[in-house]
Amino acid sequence: MAVVAPKRISQGLGSSIGGFLINGVLFPIDLVLFLFNLLTPDHKAGHVIPEGHPGFGGKWPGYVPPGDDDSRCSCPALNAMANHGILPHSGRNIPFRELGRLVRETYNFAPTFCFFVPNYAANMLNRNYWKDSFDLADLDAHNCIEHDASLVRVDANEDPDQGKIAQHLVERVLAAGTGKNGNLTKKDLSRLLGERRVESKQNNPKFSLATVHRMFGSSNASTMLTIFGGRMDDLRPFLTEERLPDGWESRIRHRMGLTIFEFNTTVLPVELGIRAEVDGAIEAAGRDRYSQTVAQGKKKA
Repeated sequence: MAVVAPKRISQGLGSSIGGFLINGVLFPIDLVLFLFNLLTPDHKAGHVIPEGHPGFGGKWPGYVPPGDDDSRCSCPALNAMANHGILPHSGRNIPFRELGRLVRETYNFAPTFCFFVPNYAANMLNRNYWKDSFDLADLDAHNCIEHDASLVRVDANEDPDQGKIAQHLVERVLAAGTGKNGNLTKKDLSRLLGERRVESKQNNPKFSLATVHRMFGSSNASTMLTIFGGRMDDLRPFLTEERLPDGWESRIRHRMGLTIFEFNTTVLPVELGIRAEVDGAIEAAGRDRYSQTVAQGKKKA
């Protein structure tokens, strides 16, 4: 573990925040915002969302499940915004520039975070962050942001429609909490992610999970600990219906929101806590799948 951990940290940082280090602008700004949060008082509970914005005072716009023609993606947070009409309910023609602002107002991520993710998505889709728009389903180009071994979606090889909620996987997450009142902990997420990676390796003949996608997986999972505080009462409607519960607000109350620097203090321990990455379980699952494939081939012959 002593040898693996530094390697995985360096790979993860290079994949997930390499853009900040390259341009030399966004990451220093993020660090300033992180320090500002340390030196200033948090918003009081109930005052995270600005007055006049959706969710102020715990009052969210009405929830309407998606229709057959609505676009949805593998991200419950964005789907919930569309289901409440914060994003267009159709999930279509969303300007990249608008996405960051609306995500910040809804979940209280820092401005740096809210620029980086939509800009990354725009680049991934070969579009212009400043001028172009997207549909939610566009984000699910396989192995760009969407990836195998998600906690709440089956692999794209099993079902290409990543907007569908995998209720059996969601229920596993909701039953996994070992913290106070059954809430999720970092160790719970590490265990769950490890189980999913082993399952996907064993069952998906097209399984792939590059370092950047490992970090995406841990990052997506870590929002359940940061923005939602790991609280099952809030996570149940969020994950099962992609709905923001009445009275809910982000558990991050910092004035400048959740910075990338602070977020990685959760993401990295979650990723490094995945024992299946160091005990050979994933490689063993791959060997088992290969053996099963060979055996099936012999039977057919």
